[in-house]
Amino acid sequence: MHISTQWQNWWLPNCIKKPRADLHKRAGVGHESCTYHFTHDGVDERWLLSHDHAPSAPSTEKLLNVVHQVVVNARVVKAIAANRNDIYRPEVMQTIEDEIDMLGPRLVDLSMQIHEKAELKFHENFAHDTLSDFMAAQGFKVTKNYKSDVPSATETPKFMKTAWRAAFTHIPKQLGASAVRTLGVNSEMDALPIPKGQVTHACGHNLIAIGGVAVALAVKKALQQHDVAGSVVLLGTPAEEGGHGKVRLLDADGYKGIDACVMCHPGSGPQHSVVTGSSLAIQAIRVEFTGKPAHAALQPWEGVNAQDAVMLSYSAISMLRQQIRPDLRVHGVVQYDKEPLPANVIPADMAMVWNIRAPTKADLEGLRARVVKCFEGAAIATGCTANIVCKPPVLNLNQNSVLAKEFAHIATVRCGMTAAEADENGAFSTDFGNVSYALPALHPGYAVPTVPNGGNHTAEFAAAAGTPEAHAETLKVAKALSLLGFRVLDDDGFFKDVKDQFTATAK
Repeated sequence: MHISTQWQNWWLPNCIKKPRADLHKRAGVGHESCTYHFTHDGVDERWLLSHDHAPSAPSTEKLLNVVHQVVVNARVVKAIAANRNDIYRPEVMQTIEDEIDMLGPRLVDLSMQIHEKAELKFHENFAHDTLSDFMAAQGFKVTKNYKSDVPSATETPKFMKTAWRAAFTHIPKQLGASAVRTLGVNSEMDALPIPKGQVTHACGHNLIAIGGVAVALAVKKALQQHDVAGSVVLLGTPAEEGGHGKVRLLDADGYKGIDACVMCHPGSGPQHSVVTGSSLAIQAIRVEFTGKPAHAALQPWEGVNAQDAVMLSYSAISMLRQQIRPDLRVHGVVQYDKEPLPANVIPADMAMVWNIRAPTKADLEGLRARVVKCFEGAAIATGCTANIVCKPPVLNLNQNSVLAKEFAHIATVRCGMTAAEADENGAFSTDFGNVSYALPALHPGYAVPTVPNGGNHTAEFAAAAGTPEAHAETLKVAKALSLLGFRVLDDDGFFKDVKDQFTATAK
């Protein structure tokens, strides 16, 4: 049996440009030894892992850590060294590596400043100033408070004031004023209220911020040193955590003129690994039930109970979950007033907020219709009125497969990482999904070391996002993304393939 359908198609560093590996568990974990069937490059191998190596529980992450450490390291370390130059323009990659290594201490310091002064969505003022000032000092043309004068028709706050833009263009003298392609890069900045009463980077956006900075600076250096025409635009994107900052920038033409866009995101997972796969589309729904107050003992029949409508909705959606596919998600909360409701009054006004998630936009639309019927039915049954407001959806990631394969090749051959292409949507959502339907884009995830059960959106992950190991993995991924971005600008045939793949999938 496959260990996990979410971790198939592993890209391993060896002599073949596009190797794949399928891992099969041949014996139970927890015995004296554990045998794995490992296939790559047409070579059929069996590895017998001793009890010391075999994990105590057959979780995907533990199994793949074992395979990576024991099998991959044992068999392909020599191949990595032998094939480090089996990439697009290795001399450019050397420039990129030298630049990021030189900037590394300053980038880590930048990250730790943001990590220590974590800010919630739409309030990333310190991060805005710190990052935009840094980019200005590196020779980029910076626009602070980018698109802050463009109001949102549906979102709160009406104006988004903490986005920023940093742009650089290099045009060789012999080209004159010729048009050039533009690479977009994203740096996220916002934090989370985790744990309760604190604000921390529990999703590692301090790492995303400097990852974007590193890519932009490395591409700038490569364009200059190798005299290649191109532009790079780094966008500081606020409010990924529930604020849909990138969607708002898209609506305000903030991505106009960008030909392809990249970013990266940390998470837990197998050591030294990167993964490209899709996410879940998500949409927030707020429903307000309005009834009529009455004395709960003297004349309850005169009241119309909004709390009953809330409870009926919750029960209806709980039963709905039994009839929806396993890859669909519905989760919500009741929005109680800060002051407790009096028990002797029929509640006349109550509200709920729900998130629905699905693998595709079409699935999301179908699920939304079913959830809305739960609210409407509860309103009819209780006599309440229901005001249902559906926020604009955040779409699933439309990962560009041409970009993904090239990134995986660079990450494995040059950076010594293990790369996977997930064949199922990850159970997360990101506003970069909307970007990926507007232009060719790539959003790889990468693993940083953290404690067990210390994944994203935990206090433990916030601590992990401040470690030297997490910064080292971030800069390693940034190097691979930088060469990928450079190739988008430099290689006409490659960019045509990227565009063709986007046209075929962005529907």
